[in-house]
Amino acid sequence: MVNDINKLRNIGISAHIDSGKTTLTERILFYTKRIFAIHEVKGKDGVGATMDSMELERERGITIASAATHCEWKGYRINIIDTPGHVDFTIEVERALRVMDGAILILCAVGGVQSQSITVDRQMNRYKVPRIAFINKCDRSGADPFKIVGQLRQKLNHNAVLMQIPIGLEDKFSGVVDLVSMKALYFEGVNGEKVRTGEIPVEILEQAQAKREELLDAASMFSDELMEAILEDRVNEDLICQAVREGTLSRKLTPVFMGSAYKNVGVQLVLDAVNQYLPAPDEVENVALDLGQDEKEVSLKTDPEMPVVALAFKLEVTPYGQLTYLRIYQGSIGKGDNLIITRTRKKLKVGRLVRMHAGQMEDLTRAYAGDIVALFGVDCNSGDTFTDGDLHYSMSSMFVPEPVISLAINPKDHKAQNNMSRALNRFVKEDPTFRSHVDQESGETIISGMGELHLDVYVERMRREFSAEVETGNPQVAYREAITRRISFDYIHKKQTGGSGQYGRVAGFMEPSDEGVYEFVSQVKGGAIPTEFLPAVDKGFQSCLTKGQVLGFPVLGMRVTVNDGQSHSVDSSERAFTHAAIGAFRQAYMKAKPVILEPIMKVSVESPSEYQGSVLASINQRRGLITSSTEDGTFTIVEAEVPLAEMFGYATVLRSLTQGKAEFTMEFSRYAKVPESLSKELKKRQ
Repeated sequence: MVNDINKLRNIGISAHIDSGKTTLTERILFYTKRIFAIHEVKGKDGVGATMDSMELERERGITIASAATHCEWKGYRINIIDTPGHVDFTIEVERALRVMDGAILILCAVGGVQSQSITVDRQMNRYKVPRIAFINKCDRSGADPFKIVGQLRQKLNHNAVLMQIPIGLEDKFSGVVDLVSMKALYFEGVNGEKVRTGEIPVEILEQAQAKREELLDAASMFSDELMEAILEDRVNEDLICQAVREGTLSRKLTPVFMGSAYKNVGVQLVLDAVNQYLPAPDEVENVALDLGQDEKEVSLKTDPEMPVVALAFKLEVTPYGQLTYLRIYQGSIGKGDNLIITRTRKKLKVGRLVRMHAGQMEDLTRAYAGDIVALFGVDCNSGDTFTDGDLHYSMSSMFVPEPVISLAINPKDHKAQNNMSRALNRFVKEDPTFRSHVDQESGETIISGMGELHLDVYVERMRREFSAEVETGNPQVAYREAITRRISFDYIHKKQTGGSGQYGRVAGFMEPSDEGVYEFVSQVKGGAIPTEFLPAVDKGFQSCLTKGQVLGFPVLGMRVTVNDGQSHSVDSSERAFTHAAIGAFRQAYMKAKPVILEPIMKVSVESPSEYQGSVLASINQRRGLITSSTEDGTFTIVEAEVPLAEMFGYATVLRSLTQGKAEFTMEFSRYAKVPESLSKELKKRQ
């Protein structure tokens, strides 16, 4: 194995649902000789793709958990993470991008930039990940890669530049023209493993020359040397590649490749592009927070000789214990080394160190900075930072969206009860967007997540992996409460119980906050409330926010300003002021005209144009607000904002309306006020 860090690539593969991420990964593994037979995602042989190692994934033909693998291509080592496309599993994409140095953004040559492509692109921007684009499915009817490049520029604001043009399209798609070498490339053999070079067909020569001019224009912005070479007419391939690499690494240029993973066209060229244009681990800036210096940002160096800093970005439960996926940012980790978890300061010894290949693994004795490996039998949480004890560093955490949907689950018997609690502990640790708690009033176990499919998958996993037979109740929407007007409070908490009592007075006002978050402002002057008791007042108000007084839902967006109060030299304590704050909240909350808020989802429906009327009607019936409707020849894309409460079971409705031809995605957008009629109904149910 090559250990040169410049010849290492950590890449993620991301895209909208059904754009061919897993199929592309399957081909990559075949061409790099990691597997010796190709299996399709929903293949007739029933084997399923290598990267979909979970039984559920094979049955449903979707990716649920991101899978890691590695391969070698032309002397370069590539760690690949194949991520899900469904928005319900968005955390899998977040954590993959958190540790990736580069990415391949796949777009369908027919569907183009779809709703989920926009979400994935936003996630890549959040983690500053350079990417190359691959336009897949050029063999499908209606394929138009040039239109897709236009969408990349308009919808995603990419400086997208074609590196190839197709030879034929749809059923005539037979190969690509490489605009750097100006050669036609054809993929022959049973699985397209032989790449044959030929002359560019005459009918597209003019188009190829025009597109090459565009490529040179765009690339020359990143290299003075190339600019001079163009003027002096001495352009060579190396100069173009260096300039494109420069542009890609600065995220100001997106090279676009094309092909058909299913028909085995163009995959090897994507691998070449990964080696050529995506960054090595030492070309990406990674920062950690120094906890010893007030979380000051520190740059990490991809140097195996320096103290260890590694991040656990994903956990997986296996029959043999917990598997922890690690990205090593600095230093090296070997078998028998001692590591410390920054969060708990817990010490652990590295037992088994492995490199993953989907469901299989190979043992390592030592792994170095820049690599992605896995540890066995280590007890930690997703997002934990490991060091060797010399540094007190923590990697900045990933963005974790809040759950929007809940479901009550009940075990069928005592055995299922034990298995269910084991499963829930496991899942909560594995997936930060999955939450579980016991409802104090009903005594039911409530699980919360990102969508119906998300919770469905976890309930199914409980049955299969933990033999926990559970029954599910109706899905519950995560409603919230918020106040709508400013109201003053002045509350005295007084209690005499023999000996020293409790005394605290808190005065001020509460008002809605624009940011939708809780704020505590102290304007107390002259020590009316001693400074040491102010955190207790803050704590008292915060404790009330978990349960509003209208329907008992958490309270959003409130600013509390305390401007007066009173203390007693003997009877005042932190506890007294916490209780005073709780009393003040209860005194003022209902007067502040609280309203109920509901989650509004951003829904995107793609359907054949003949069903457009039915789709629009179905959204209107669900209190939806249509934001845009674009027709694209045969397809219509409807974007809308719809309350989550109205979206349950929509998948079935949409299927029956469109004979199963339409699909939709939704993600959380914001909270908005519930209409008066529904608000009354919710209050009646309580």
